[in-house]
Amino acid sequence: MDRIAVKIGSNVLTRGDGSIDFTRISALVDQVCDLRRQGNEVILISSGAVAFGRDSLGTSTPMDTVSARQLYSAVGQTKLMHTYYQLFKERGLECGQVLTTKESLSTRHQYLNQKHCMEVMLASGVIPIVNENDTISLTELMFTDNDELSGMVATMMDARLLIILSDVDGIFTGDPADSGSELLAEIAPGSDVAEQFILNTKSSRGRGGMRTKYAIARKLAMEGIPVAIACGKRDGILGAIASGSRDLPYTMFRASEKPISGVKMWIAHSGGFAKGSVTVNAGAAEALLGGGATSLLPIGITAVEGDFEKDDIVKILSPEGRCIAVGRANCDAETARTQMGRRNAREFVHYDYLYIEQV
Repeated sequence: MDRIAVKIGSNVLTRGDGSIDFTRISALVDQVCDLRRQGNEVILISSGAVAFGRDSLGTSTPMDTVSARQLYSAVGQTKLMHTYYQLFKERGLECGQVLTTKESLSTRHQYLNQKHCMEVMLASGVIPIVNENDTISLTELMFTDNDELSGMVATMMDARLLIILSDVDGIFTGDPADSGSELLAEIAPGSDVAEQFILNTKSSRGRGGMRTKYAIARKLAMEGIPVAIACGKRDGILGAIASGSRDLPYTMFRASEKPISGVKMWIAHSGGFAKGSVTVNAGAAEALLGGGATSLLPIGITAVEGDFEKDDIVKILSPEGRCIAVGRANCDAETARTQMGRRNAREFVHYDYLYIEQV
């Protein structure tokens, strides 16, 4: 049985005027049901709560951005889940809500608790529908967007495939609206060929954009999970991608043949949870980036920032200040400061709990 994570963006669930496209949502639910009938487990990461709330309440009352997001998401999340519940129920399937925050995934214990919840749901035949809890996730506590959340869910749940649905067919060699732009059908693991083509514009209804999607897809592919970016408004797109058909257009990020461990996958997506950082000297940076199984030793550390505890996630910075790795600290910040530069001290981050950032 294959496990597929599907992220649905706000622009897929809405029409051009911002109103909810119930016909499209129904069509996507049909496609998810088809995947289930084919023996797949499906996890949905669905945006749309704010769009549903705005559609219901309108925008006549002036509010600051934070208040509006809290209000719309509180009202809209109920309507979003009710819509999914009714549509899946009509097709004989049950779905369940999983609301999360960046902070609730910041420790390995909480991460595994959330994983267990969704494992139980899947084992019981229930489709998990995951969304960030926008009523309490604000500013620095927010995921960049649900693209980032979908990457973490896909790694957490050992998905065979992540499909990110947007309102464009994938990554093009220019502006998708330009007739001269061509779709990149496949991107090899580690390739940066598409970097030059990515536009910095954000989604008109969500917080993300193609650059975020590209970064998440490239990261997951290097970790061993293939990722497809496709247009969710195309009928049959989920089935085409899951079967490997090229009858419909999409961009596929091919997975590396050397996947990393589950713990390293968690660490790879935990840079945003970092409680501090350490700066290393040139020799340590070269050793870490050299491709071998190298732990970070205190002798290579030149500075310690933050007030982290043992087992917290920390960033590892090059002498120039660039983040080159993320890891789980073997000691607290005070101990790290007393040990930095010393020989014959226990490793600060063991290789098994160290993720080297792809450049």
